[in-house]
Amino acid sequence: MKKTLFLLIIIAGFINAQTKWTFDKSHSKVQFKVTHMVISEVTGQFKSYDGTVETSKDDFTDAKINFTIDVNSIDTDNQQRDTHLKSDDFFNAEKFPKINFVSKSFKKVGDKKYKLVGDLTIRNITKQVELDVVYNGTVKDPWGNIRAGFKVTGQVNRFDYGLKWNALLELGGAVVGENVDIIIDVELIKS
Repeated sequence: MKKTLFLLIIIAGFINAQTKWTFDKSHSKVQFKVTHMVISEVTGQFKSYDGTVETSKDDFTDAKINFTIDVNSIDTDNQQRDTHLKSDDFFNAEKFPKINFVSKSFKKVGDKKYKLVGDLTIRNITKQVELDVVYNGTVKDPWGNIRAGFKVTGQVNRFDYGLKWNALLELGGAVVGENVDIIIDVELIKS
């Protein structure tokens, strides 16, 4: 009886074992786009970020995601604009140096399509967001590592997070758009 109970505990442990994944930063990118003067878009990225994904299912439907971005790593290919984005008009990187995301659910909605719901915190303001995810698959690389690839997209309203700067154009519209598109390409490595 004791051996059977012990065996069941071991089996349950394997069934519920969490697999940890880390971000392959050389094959991942955290980007955003926002309209500029109504007629074009500015694309930027955050070069420094970290996070983990934990799951016990191969299809990632029970994934738990924690992700942190270093605001000071913002890069829009324009140093003057980057300095402005770090100021209190936008992110206030000195007072709020991190952007955080913690998942609440990761649900399959199609063949390779998922909905990711979680709490996004910017400037100490937390709002629930829903992001679209495409799961590109899982492969074994030539060195024996298991890798998984995803594309995450969505949109947030920057005013919801206190990114308040807003100059208006004479002909109507804002210099910087209200909505910001999120585009994240992720390659994970199984730990």
